[in-house]
Amino acid sequence: MRREGVSYELHHIGIPTEQVRPGERYAESVDMYTSDDFSGPIPIQWHRFGPACRLAEPMRSQPHIAYKVDNLAAAIEGHIVILGPYEPIDDFHVAVINNGGMPIELIETGLSDAEIWNRAGDASKASLYR
Repeated sequence: MRREGVSYELHHIGIPTEQVRPGERYAESVDMYTSDDFSGPIPIQWHRFGPACRLAEPMRSQPHIAYKVDNLAAAIEGHIVILGPYEPIDDFHVAVINNGGMPIELIETGLSDAEIWNRAGDASKASLYR
């Protein structure tokens, strides 16, 4: 999966759930609820999907690992892209690839982690949740 000349930094784990969780925010455009859990050593995003969700099946049924990369175009080159590239949060570009059947989220941004998580929770700065 790794591309020479591209740096990869583990960012979060995304886990599908059917359980309603505290602090969920709703993305009407994809019929998905997301909540964040910062209680452990790596952030977890819980994703709950509604019946109208159009995201690729692996995203709805399998956990995914997310990496920050310094060159999104190079990181996805030659891979099967199942989502994106798109900008769910202002200044935060994402694509999801199929890596041997497992979804891997790749993120390119100049934002700090604090800025990312603050914007994710602020609908005025997160187009996915507007």
